[in-house]
Amino acid sequence: MKVAVFTDEISQNLETALKLAVRHRLDGVELRTVWDKPVQHLSPDEVARVKGLLEEHELELAAIASPVFKCELDDETQHRDHLDYLRSCIRLGKELGCDIIRVFTFWKRGPSPPVWEKVKRQFSAAVPIAEDAGVVLGVENEHTTYCATASETKQLVTEVGSPAVKVVWDPCNEVYAEDGITPYPDAYRLVEPMVAHVHVKDGVKDPATAEARVVPVGEGVIDWQGQLRELLAKGYEGYASLETHWRPQALPEEVLNQPGGAGFSETGEYASDLCLRNLMRILEDARKEID
Repeated sequence: MKVAVFTDEISQNLETALKLAVRHRLDGVELRTVWDKPVQHLSPDEVARVKGLLEEHELELAAIASPVFKCELDDETQHRDHLDYLRSCIRLGKELGCDIIRVFTFWKRGPSPPVWEKVKRQFSAAVPIAEDAGVVLGVENEHTTYCATASETKQLVTEVGSPAVKVVWDPCNEVYAEDGITPYPDAYRLVEPMVAHVHVKDGVKDPATAEARVVPVGEGVIDWQGQLRELLAKGYEGYASLETHWRPQALPEEVLNQPGGAGFSETGEYASDLCLRNLMRILEDARKEID
């Protein structure tokens, strides 16, 4: 198993983010926004600059954290735009040696069952694009989308039935989901055979209000040591990628749902450094349990 971090959880300055990754002896990084630009809008010159910096710091690109299908289900213009975003991210991945592109399943505007067939049909437009390019669409379980839970994510991936469609597993998002269950081991067991990539953050839920919030890794309700131990024991060779989200001063929910830009990255270096220290300690403890 390899470890990465989202660069914009540290800084919009890519060099600053890469230096922190090197300091923690990480294997790679994940890109979402760089220099205040979403990855799908990077110019050829900017992509070349990213490539040079990754090579200079001897880091891989673990995944492309695209916003594909974080859009309205019934807006055909947005749907076409997001398919173009996917094509752009595929080109970026080809240039930078990465074949995992994180995607979503449209903004959740009500219960999933009444619109499930349309969700599946609209999502399926991306599948032949990915198959032809030889890349993996990693569907993230995300509480603001129609695949809010591990159960719904498993259902979509199963019914689409393409080897190009797998799961980006985020245990913390299960904490946020209205119908979420215990992230590990219960929710993880549902998607385990489909997991291509893992996001690491931690959270808690207020028992009185049922509202969730992010906390430093290792301080929430997720059994990260158990989760990492099982991934190691089963020979998982993908990435565990820190998506910090926690800040000393909490970010607004709308910023967490559409992360990116300087405001999102503010104080991120301190927060991500702390969470990386926690993560690497937990991972080392998990490895010792296996040994």
